[in-house]
Amino acid sequence: MRKPSIGFVTGLTAEARIAARSGSPVCAGGGTPYGAEHAARRLVAEGVQALVSFGLAGGLDPDLRPGALVVPVSVVENGVTYTADPALAARFGGPTPHRLLAGDVVVPDAVSKRAARSIGVAAVDLESGAVARVAAEHGLPFAVVRAICDPAERDLPPAAMVALDKKGAIGLMRVLGSLLRHPSQFGTLLALGGDVARARQTLIAAVEAFSPVPPEDPADSPGVDPGAPPPAATSTPR
Repeated sequence: MRKPSIGFVTGLTAEARIAARSGSPVCAGGGTPYGAEHAARRLVAEGVQALVSFGLAGGLDPDLRPGALVVPVSVVENGVTYTADPALAARFGGPTPHRLLAGDVVVPDAVSKRAARSIGVAAVDLESGAVARVAAEHGLPFAVVRAICDPAERDLPPAAMVALDKKGAIGLMRVLGSLLRHPSQFGTLLALGGDVARARQTLIAAVEAFSPVPPEDPADSPGVDPGAPPPAATSTPR
């Protein structure tokens, strides 16, 4: 039986290039929740049978250092919890004991990160909520594979807030313009760049370790119905 295809949704084009090494369909959403939803729907329309939210994430738990891999058990978006598919997560080495927050905007500073963490989440990104929601709407399994690039104690430099263009690529002129206006951010921006590079190496390793087939085909397991729907979304108290 033909194995179902997996579609990867990323925010940035650099992340998409890494995900493409898996040989699976990939679509970049431009670093916004709306773009991620559009990318996920496009992949579903193309016939993928599972979705993976793939890329960078911000750390909310101080124990998550730059380069740490997070394959969360669930995603929280606007008070709704979406449970990731364990079998799909196993193809990236298995889930980690974390919940991930689906943000509407970048969480820019340490104070905001502490507040966000208060609901019991360990990391945040802008794409995974949309991916999980689209997967739930279509009865598809999903997983999240993210590498931490921004630790909980860091205040993001102004250049990081304006760097992306609508396609999810880094706009060099935007960054240089911000540096000219705020030259004191140079050291923090340099540290962030190093942590992003470390996180991307983690993503490369995750793709290289990605299993092209499930560790065990549910159709071969007694008592398991491969056509059973994925877990439904549940409401989480705010």
